[in-house]
Amino acid sequence: MRDFSQDHRWLSINTATVRQQHGVDWPLLDILDACAARGIRAVSPWRDQVAAAGLQATARKLQDHGIELSGYCRGGMFTYTDAARRQASRDDNKRALDEACTLNAPCLVLVVGGLPGALAGRAAHRDIQGAREQVTEGIAALLEDARERHMLLAIEPLHPMYAADRACINTMAQALDVCDALDPDRTGALGLAVDLYHVWWDPTLAEQITRAGTARLLAFHVCDWLTPTTHLLEDRGMMGDGVIDIPRIRALVEAQGFAGYSEVEIFSRSNWWQRDGGQVLDTCVERHRSCV
Repeated sequence: MRDFSQDHRWLSINTATVRQQHGVDWPLLDILDACAARGIRAVSPWRDQVAAAGLQATARKLQDHGIELSGYCRGGMFTYTDAARRQASRDDNKRALDEACTLNAPCLVLVVGGLPGALAGRAAHRDIQGAREQVTEGIAALLEDARERHMLLAIEPLHPMYAADRACINTMAQALDVCDALDPDRTGALGLAVDLYHVWWDPTLAEQITRAGTARLLAFHVCDWLTPTTHLLEDRGMMGDGVIDIPRIRALVEAQGFAGYSEVEIFSRSNWWQRDGGQVLDTCVERHRSCV
């Protein structure tokens, strides 16, 4: 396993980690300046932050600082109730692909969606298996466009608590089943974003990491699970503050050949989003060295 204790060469910042400090949006271009000042060599920006900053302005800033991407957040949300919503999803995912290509992202991360309407508070139905079938259909269609653009797709399985509203793919096994169905030759075009917040608890985690292998392990996200957790979405912990054995899981991933960035992705409305952004980044650097 790589030694991270001496530097932070393989640290990436998912820009949601510092998206809103003290209740005020921190502009993406300023985040990139702050990362560059600290020698942080990679980020994973969210589409809404890129849209606010401007796609071309973001691309120029990344190039000026020599900052790479560890992924691009996000495509997905494939489930639908009618043909118009299905087409809208496909059109939006094509735009996400084009943005990822402009920013030279290594992969487009997919949060696949849950029951249609559930995220807005009113699910259109209770057919989760039907939703999963729509997800597979949507990824299959997007995969054709992604191959044309030479852009990899990374399915991110989300913790089961998000099955209804955000993602009906909830385990690595489910995500790998989709990969095997749509990319049976393991071409590398389709794989996983392994976010420890979502998968650390899985009793088959080691087995599924081995099953994924180098070809399917496209992104690795780190944070921690706090006890108690006070909010299911916005109370993630900084590495070392919770119960996830991060080094053990990183060792499993790297044993399969993964040699990319450890991407810090922390949603923390009552803690880290209430601190100075520079302090948060400095803590990420320190914890990457000591806890990842």
